[in-house]
Amino acid sequence: MRNCFLFSDLIVKTAIRDKLLHAIAAVGVLLVVLIPLVSLFSMRQVQELAIAIATSASSFILLIVTLLLGSSSVWRDIERKYTHSLLGMPFSRTSYLLGKYIGSAAVVSGIALLLGGVSLIAIKIAAAQYKSDLPLLWGTVITAMFYDTLKNLLLLAVAFFFSALSTSYYFSFFVTIAIYMAGTATQDVYEYMSGSYGNNFSPSLHTITKALYFLLPNLQAFNLKVYAIYSLPLNLGGLCLTFLYFIIYTGIILMLSSWAFSRRELM
Repeated sequence: MRNCFLFSDLIVKTAIRDKLLHAIAAVGVLLVVLIPLVSLFSMRQVQELAIAIATSASSFILLIVTLLLGSSSVWRDIERKYTHSLLGMPFSRTSYLLGKYIGSAAVVSGIALLLGGVSLIAIKIAAAQYKSDLPLLWGTVITAMFYDTLKNLLLLAVAFFFSALSTSYYFSFFVTIAIYMAGTATQDVYEYMSGSYGNNFSPSLHTITKALYFLLPNLQAFNLKVYAIYSLPLNLGGLCLTFLYFIIYTGIILMLSSWAFSRRELM
């Protein structure tokens, strides 16, 4: 465990010095600062529009950071031959990979905290400009941002899995994007196939759809933006199940990543 934190501390320090991450974080902060101005275009739904823009902008920036960190952390060390010297020390590959993930997750969480804090300030300013008929439920907004962060941490584990399998940065990057797009749509596709319209398709297609639904991450379960925008009550039981799903799915993916990386030939 100590070795894990050594590697995680290393990647956090590397990310802090990474100018690209600084630029992405700055763009994210700039976007949410502009929210009070942009939300004025909707005279009767200023609060709702501010929450929608803030959550969407923060989610987009976090997605970019997740893809870049998840796809490059392991690849960069292998490409620069750092792994040869690091893994020559009394460290296991599992400690190395988990340390890299913990460090990357800390960076993603730190940027999420920064964007979330600025977003809440921007939402408060925008909501004060025009009184909404809906109450501003801060707990729901914060919960939506928290679960969006969990979604990106799960996606980060997926990116690490493909980084552990492949020597190509682009393979991990684009496959993770594909998993993200598929994982966002699996819930809707599954519900569509389970309905009356699904009777028009063959049983084999139903089987494939069901298999993909359980195999791919259900990222739509982490999307609570509608609840935050329209001040809808949250389902505590559903939130607990989603959090448990995050723990189990991320744990399985990291175990598979560790297994694949420990058997990989490093040239």
